[in-house]
Amino acid sequence: MEQMYSGIRSLSTRIILYQQNIANALGVYNNDLKTVDILRETGPITAGELSRYTGLATGTITSLIDRLELSGYVKRQHDPSDRRRVIIVPTYEQKSEVQEIYKPIQKAMDNLCTAYSEEELKIIHHFINSMSGMLEKQIQPIMVHDQNTSPL
Repeated sequence: MEQMYSGIRSLSTRIILYQQNIANALGVYNNDLKTVDILRETGPITAGELSRYTGLATGTITSLIDRLELSGYVKRQHDPSDRRRVIIVPTYEQKSEVQEIYKPIQKAMDNLCTAYSEEELKIIHHFINSMSGMLEKQIQPIMVHDQNTSPL
């Protein structure tokens, strides 16, 4: 198991470093880019909901959304089911520079996947999803609840 822990930790470090460099290349903060990824996973949500997902204070989230909207990575729109609510909609994957910057890793991942059978890929997919769910459960107890002292 120690090899597994070490490998996962190493992978996590590489993912963080990769994402930081993607954010730098796109001219955005890493937290901003990860927030857009959260929106990609959740779909459109309110700023308050986004604050709860990230642990960031609502004022910080407002500034973050302002930056992302200015960059064309998100848009604010009225919730179609309740026009009083404003939801944040991710739009960054439609931007050509985002599509271009991710092409090399998408190609590399496609190439890597060819080394595995469909059955092995299903097992890997299951493991990745299980890890993601387990990590989500680990985040909640350690998330900073005092919004004014969030380290993010």
